[in-house]
Amino acid sequence: MQDKDNEFNGKTAIVTGATKGIGRDIAVSFARAGCNLGLTGRNEAELRQVATEAEGLGVICHTYRADLASADECLAMAEYFARQFPVIDILVNNAGLSYPEKLVDLDIGHWDTTLAVNLRAPAIISKVIARKMIEQGHGVIINISSNASLGGIEEHAAYCASKFGLNGLTKVMAVELGPHNIRVNAIAPTVVLTPMGTQVWGDPQKAAPVKAKIPLGRFAYPREITSAVLFLASDGASMIHGETLVIDGGAAARLY
Repeated sequence: MQDKDNEFNGKTAIVTGATKGIGRDIAVSFARAGCNLGLTGRNEAELRQVATEAEGLGVICHTYRADLASADECLAMAEYFARQFPVIDILVNNAGLSYPEKLVDLDIGHWDTTLAVNLRAPAIISKVIARKMIEQGHGVIINISSNASLGGIEEHAAYCASKFGLNGLTKVMAVELGPHNIRVNAIAPTVVLTPMGTQVWGDPQKAAPVKAKIPLGRFAYPREITSAVLFLASDGASMIHGETLVIDGGAAARLY
């Protein structure tokens, strides 16, 4: 059941990549808090499943199937939600993908798709939603980055480049949108045990040396990222702006 006393009750959040993993957990958590939702993803049936769960919690939920590798579909989706909701309080740019491969084996199509989904899509979507937020006089935008934005990871050239770029985009958005009472931050998790995270890092032999560099000795769970998203979207984070919150179990604290 939704929490009628929660500050999110009656607000509206847009979540991209909402059908699986972190995005789904974020969407359902906002719904539990009474937040109406605009959800997007590539799979219509999976979108409907999440929407049904959210609506069962008593909130309004609109969905839009879109492939965020397409600039036109990003624009159409964002404009659709801008029309559907009188006010949009929160935007979570969560959708992302990765094609692990060494630079010398780089597939140019994979590079283009990764940069399109992970970096260009948040810019296009934020362009549309930020205009609405400026008109209404407030808003919060949260970009889901990665600790791959802090250093190089083998076989992740395109992914690292996209997430480094997303951190930079977050800074520019914060500078430009802050004067309009729109807060913008990013979250940079370590490996999260989502379907994508498990696909890339599910091999224990591959995962072991990475976990060894994390002082807490493990990867993250979606709930641990969702909690940070809800905090950054809340009034409790009202003076946090232009930051990238690293959630990595202490890995970035290690010098050697």
